[in-house]
Amino acid sequence: MSATTELYGWEALPRDVSEVLFRKKRNRDPEPQIVAGTKLPDTPLAQSVLEYAKQELSPETFNHSMRVYHYGKAIQTQQFPDWRFSDETYFLACLLHDIGTTDKNISATKMSFEFYGGILALDLLSKDLHAPIEQAESVAEAIIRHQDIGKSGNITTIGLLIQLATIFDNIGGHKELVHKDTIEDVTKNYPRNKWSSCFAATIRKENGLKPWAHTTALGEDAFPNDVLNNKLMEPYD
Repeated sequence: MSATTELYGWEALPRDVSEVLFRKKRNRDPEPQIVAGTKLPDTPLAQSVLEYAKQELSPETFNHSMRVYHYGKAIQTQQFPDWRFSDETYFLACLLHDIGTTDKNISATKMSFEFYGGILALDLLSKDLHAPIEQAESVAEAIIRHQDIGKSGNITTIGLLIQLATIFDNIGGHKELVHKDTIEDVTKNYPRNKWSSCFAATIRKENGLKPWAHTTALGEDAFPNDVLNNKLMEPYD
């Protein structure tokens, strides 16, 4: 594995999460992993994107993005310690993965929000902030494919991890991967503020504006209903 591949999470993993879980080298019960024990990247690039996300995202979406980072790091650290990527790259992907859902951006294009969000992130990182192109492209790839859930083919390490973390936060998927105390601490630091109803409304808004949207592949009615019926996160909403 080249240094660039490892640094920016370009390793290929099966897109089928069940296969990845079956292949897992060790099975272990999750342990509490609190926010204070998970250091946020503090590079100039990370801080610039953090400020951008705070300005561009709604408070609810910003908190979701931060929860995705912390849940993802708990999953990677405890369950998949052999997955290699820089925390900075994963952090950038988390902060920007829903940039296409803002009121401004969702109505600015006929493209599905993940695809347009990937383009926005690529331009921001490579053109405005002068990030290495391999890193910017890794983030864009993960954003574009973060709802590309299926059984065939492969996906990048960061792409799969952000899938796992967003599914966990949005519908309570793969709840065996994260300890209950982690959920309680993460939601205390980054409250959900009725995220389930907020995100379900965003899904329905995009599907109404764009009946061809990629989100419909998850079930035009089934996906927003799954979000609304997120029993794992219901006590924290």
